[in-house]
Amino acid sequence: MTISKKPNSPSPSSGWQTTDSPIIAPKGFREYDGRWIYPQDLNLPGAVVLGHGLGTLMHEQECAPQVIIGHDYRSYSQPVAHALTLGLMHAGIKVFDIGTVISPIAYFCRDHLGIEAVAMVTASHNPNGWTGLKAGLRPPLTLDGEQMRRLQDIVLSVSLDDRLTSASTSSYQRVGGIFEAYADDLCCQASLGRNLKVVCATGNGTAGKFAPDIFSRMGLNVVPLHTDPNWEFPHYNPNPESLKMLDDIGRLVCKVGADIGFGFDGDGDRLGVVDNLGRPVFSDKVGLLIAIAIAERIPQSKFIADIKSTGLFATHPRLQELGCQVEYWKTGHSHMKCRLAETGAIAAFEKSGHFYFGPPIGRGYDDALMAALELCCILDHTPTASLSELVDSLPKSWMTPTMSPYCADEEKYQVVDNLIGHIDSLAESGGLLGGQKIVDVLKINGARCILANGSWALVRASSNTPNLVVVCESTTSDAEMRAIFHDLNALIRQEKSVGEYDQRI
Repeated sequence: MTISKKPNSPSPSSGWQTTDSPIIAPKGFREYDGRWIYPQDLNLPGAVVLGHGLGTLMHEQECAPQVIIGHDYRSYSQPVAHALTLGLMHAGIKVFDIGTVISPIAYFCRDHLGIEAVAMVTASHNPNGWTGLKAGLRPPLTLDGEQMRRLQDIVLSVSLDDRLTSASTSSYQRVGGIFEAYADDLCCQASLGRNLKVVCATGNGTAGKFAPDIFSRMGLNVVPLHTDPNWEFPHYNPNPESLKMLDDIGRLVCKVGADIGFGFDGDGDRLGVVDNLGRPVFSDKVGLLIAIAIAERIPQSKFIADIKSTGLFATHPRLQELGCQVEYWKTGHSHMKCRLAETGAIAAFEKSGHFYFGPPIGRGYDDALMAALELCCILDHTPTASLSELVDSLPKSWMTPTMSPYCADEEKYQVVDNLIGHIDSLAESGGLLGGQKIVDVLKINGARCILANGSWALVRASSNTPNLVVVCESTTSDAEMRAIFHDLNALIRQEKSVGEYDQRI
């Protein structure tokens, strides 16, 4: 039994091969985690092989032979996690099963249980039908690009029969009381005196089992929205970058007179925010508010913002007055966790809704519930101000949502390379985006075009889905923001393999 190495070969959705032979589509190994459609791209025998590959990687990296395993709430997540467990045990790994959890709880358990390695079976915000793996060997990090490539090589290089041998060193243990320990740890870090009313929306994803209880425990007045776990996601996909989800939250915020609305993705590591007027507040602006609040307590802090985030991190006068440093870095949870640890930064922020907190605030991983409570603490400490007033006090800028035109996984990186060439040629010739000259192009992750007046535009390849990622921000006006996007999109449309956007202005 071998695994096909042809990335474009179709996989059957039914029949004998789906249940008997391992299927692992190579395209599912992403930059820093794995994403597959189940069972067409990853079936249960394939998950066994994947688990054995992860265990082999642990041995290669000289990790302690024990791992925490958890999974999100989808109809097939528990079977995939059990198959992964079987493969890990065949590789001689002791498995500690924490059951159905959000990803931050799995990360928390590395410290709580004293076990360095973690494997979380989740497709995050991907639609129903997807599964995936977020894994890490040493806290607080998750697998980087080199480790993911090595995992892929291991998994695709040996037949199943050659790997599955008995391992007397392996064991399995189910661990209870995890949510209670996580809740105690999170809630002891802050106390709230202000009676805040919050809308809590989880899109029927896994966070619905945990977030409302945490908020209630903190003394918040919780208004739930689609918090009953339902793996069919009957209302919309739990993606807090989606305007459909944010608009739904905004309507309920206005209806009940809430102070704030929170939206969580499928595995609870990303946060979307809506203010008291029902307006979406993009997560990089939320991160800017949190950074200012942290800097007031801890001057000269260092922060990291991902390449999709607002330019206001670099120019905000209060952060400059407090001697703070801000670095823009690669998008992606593994990239950001690694950079946070390398630099000793106190927090990091992604426009997608990942919030990372290093010591002394957090342990260096992304936790949407911790970010939500940080924002509640900001409101608690400014009892006469609403969230809308705090947001409006920031320097004004006009920013698109994250927009993702389709581009096949096998083509998207070449397409971005082509676009970088178009952008370089435009800049060298004195061409314009939205009427502004390109004065610099940051290429750490795609191309972020810095314009003469501080506005910017970004195009990059998505790490997790067959898409490009497009974001534009104007320091001047909504009209200029639209003009920048119009001109950037004209460049993108030169690439014939780019399809329709998931959402656009």
